[in-house]
Amino acid sequence: MKWNTRELVALNEILSGNVPSFLRRFVPIHSSVTGPDGKRISATWFVAPDYLSVGSDEDFARIPLTPMTAQRIADSLQCFLPTRKMVNDIYLAAKVKLEPVPLYAFRDSAIIFLHHHLIIEGQRKGRRGLIAGIKKDVVISSKISADPRPERVAIYGWHKPDGKPIQPLYTGHVNWYVDYSHGIRLVYRKIRVDGRWMDYTEVLKHPAYKVLLCDEDVCGYFRYAQ
Repeated sequence: MKWNTRELVALNEILSGNVPSFLRRFVPIHSSVTGPDGKRISATWFVAPDYLSVGSDEDFARIPLTPMTAQRIADSLQCFLPTRKMVNDIYLAAKVKLEPVPLYAFRDSAIIFLHHHLIIEGQRKGRRGLIAGIKKDVVISSKISADPRPERVAIYGWHKPDGKPIQPLYTGHVNWYVDYSHGIRLVYRKIRVDGRWMDYTEVLKHPAYKVLLCDEDVCGYFRYAQ
């Protein structure tokens, strides 16, 4: 299938519920910072344990998607896409850390999407829990707004065992470009900050709280246009 046909099929399958059950159990991530008044600010947010996939627990495949499709799914499920800082926090908290396996031919084909998924499953060996080190994340970033080129996607991550990402924060691809290394990780949009539930957009707009989720100078990009 061409990318736009494949995307529609994936969107319909995921929103109809054809996803592994383990993706429905989100994992808490805890973070804290010191506020301007010297007091410690704590937050808990909830993330999917793995990247978006189609299928059942016994027979599934991780499927890379454009940010437009990912945003439609996130909106439908009361979720959002992570920031660079959140991707780093996920890696630190991950129970299963795998070494990246780069591929070089037919990177944007569905056959290679499946091939890479099977490589990951061979590495995983059935281990369960929050997983990282297997994909670059499609992220939200103010670098998209600052890029003079239109229709960008921001990607980041794919951490190596030493904790360093292969992919720096990057907006060089047009937003319809997808390859095997891209992954969509959903985060529940409600964040618990010092015992109070807040929408992630409120947190990113807050002068003291935004550093809980974002490490960029500007944290004003909340979602992709559909």
